[in-house]
Amino acid sequence: MRIYFLSYKPAILKLIGLYVGSIDLFERHIDIDIGDSLLAEIVPGENLQSVNFFINERLLFEPPPFLDVYLLGGEALIFIREYGNKNVGLSVVFQTRFCGNLITLFNQGGTYLSCEGADYSLIPLPQKFAAATFEEKVLNGLPVLTIKGGNALLILNDKSKRIFMNDVESVIFSDFLEVTAAFETCTAAKAECLYSYDGEKLTLVTSKTVETRPPEKNIMHFAFFESVLTRGDFSSYLCDELKERAAILQEYLGTFVSVTVPTESFYSEHGDIRAAGLVYPKAENLFEVKYFAVDLEDGKISNVYPVE
Repeated sequence: MRIYFLSYKPAILKLIGLYVGSIDLFERHIDIDIGDSLLAEIVPGENLQSVNFFINERLLFEPPPFLDVYLLGGEALIFIREYGNKNVGLSVVFQTRFCGNLITLFNQGGTYLSCEGADYSLIPLPQKFAAATFEEKVLNGLPVLTIKGGNALLILNDKSKRIFMNDVESVIFSDFLEVTAAFETCTAAKAECLYSYDGEKLTLVTSKTVETRPPEKNIMHFAFFESVLTRGDFSSYLCDELKERAAILQEYLGTFVSVTVPTESFYSEHGDIRAAGLVYPKAENLFEVKYFAVDLEDGKISNVYPVE
């Protein structure tokens, strides 16, 4: 079975204790018999802890919490998305009192947000919050606390409950919360969202996806599937006949969470067709990739079909 490896940090791959090669965010693969149940060890730099696991049938059904597995037909991709830090000493990033709550952001083998008030919660956070800053804001006349780590924004209400966490490009606090979030798509699409706030939770009022640049012709099919995913104006990619069935087409494709480029093996088997991999959640940390292709007529998509 061909196994692809990705790692969010540069690392080396060992199999049964032997060095195999380096891995990072560029796909690399090996061909193995998963019936052999090989022990894999991933060793990152930056004083991060290594991870290890067996590559076997169980991995393809119950991945450990620090990695994601993507099933690609007769292949699989393993993405290591989390490493612990060898330094497990407690380091407080900031601590503040907010509306009677004690809010503490700290690092201890990972990054955590502790919220102590009428209730207590401990929220694990992505690494980008490791050097975050905080600021009090007013939303619809009510106090909220914002915590910013890189482009990631977390908002707490006055009861220290998390009401928002996402990557943002810009944000405006007024009677409503206005957020612009960038997608990593062929068209550099952005979501412009407006939320109301009742003191307890945010409610999405309006949302619009804007594609800021046209896609190149040879990747138009990727832009189309990404537009479906991000709720953009995907009907603009369709011929007149398919435009009438745009809503049905969205239901036909189902609930996928990302779009990916087919593997080298896919193109070897099917040729250079206009296809993309749609990623569907299957279980915790487990995804299945299904391939769909398109036909073009006069620069518009005239057919969308699964590739078996």
